[in-house]
Amino acid sequence: VQLQASGGGLVQAGDSLRLSCTASGRAFSSYDMGWFRQAPGKEREFVAAINYKGDRIRNSASLKGRFTISRNNANNMGYLQMFTLEPEDTAVYYCAANCNLAFTSCREIGDFRSWGQGTQVTVSS
Repeated sequence: VQLQASGGGLVQAGDSLRLSCTASGRAFSSYDMGWFRQAPGKEREFVAAINYKGDRIRNSASLKGRFTISRNNANNMGYLQMFTLEPEDTAVYYCAANCNLAFTSCREIGDFRSWGQGTQVTVSS
């Protein structure tokens, strides 16, 4: 499956933003997917994951519930809704799919076989 993340941009602290992940290929609905982010000078980190059916979700505890992952398999789309953005959320955000582990274990970069190119989110203070 090929992925393309979009929806990033420059926003102010406190704003909301929704990222989209467009998938190509009919297999998308059978893959767990996730979002990661990489801030300047830092390693890529796990943000959230959703299982292939969309009824199980895992979030990074550090985000304190500010982000919500969802998907629409009928349209081959994944989403990351971000609320109350902070300057520390500034990063390139990546969507990923096709985890090679059980859903509860999917949280490392190497767990996902397919990646989008990333979309930049910049939050100004």
